[in-house]
Amino acid sequence: MSVLKKHIIETFGFSEEEFGHIEGFFKPRSLAKGEYFLKEGQLVRQMGFVESGILREFLYLNGKEITKWFSTSGYFAVDLSGFLFEQSSKVNYQAITDVEILTISKENYDRISGKVARWDTLEKIFLAKCFTVLENRVVSHLGLNAEQRYLQLHSFNPQLFNQVPLNHLASMLGMTPETLSRIRNKQAKSIS
Repeated sequence: MSVLKKHIIETFGFSEEEFGHIEGFFKPRSLAKGEYFLKEGQLVRQMGFVESGILREFLYLNGKEITKWFSTSGYFAVDLSGFLFEQSSKVNYQAITDVEILTISKENYDRISGKVARWDTLEKIFLAKCFTVLENRVVSHLGLNAEQRYLQLHSFNPQLFNQVPLNHLASMLGMTPETLSRIRNKQAKSIS
């Protein structure tokens, strides 16, 4: 079973038959390390689903590059408002590693409702899950200190710490690279 099929069936409650109706809407694409899936200012015409590899979502604020998220296997990659409302992207998605991604065009996304009778309900679940992830990120940034944010991310996705440059991780966690290094050193000493 592909990562996409497993994810859509388990997370969104599709039946195998329903997934079969839309499986052909997704097209495979390979991205080499450093290649962009989406650039700021581009019209958002597709949504991606990461089968393998890591995409970094980032934007520029006040002349600074800010990492917003890492899409790893089992995650979607999209500027959601740009995709849904056919607007230009506010973010960039760049491959941190070689990436295998499945893409769905906006046109095919809009055709899902004609193929899956209960799409209105399933789409609400999808959007609610997207907003829940965002809400959890905001709460952790407001309510946790730097070390707690590090520990939370490390327990959630430890592979990032071996595959992603530390300056990108620090940016996503809202801290300087020096702070991240101090926290990592402290954690390494406490394990020893």
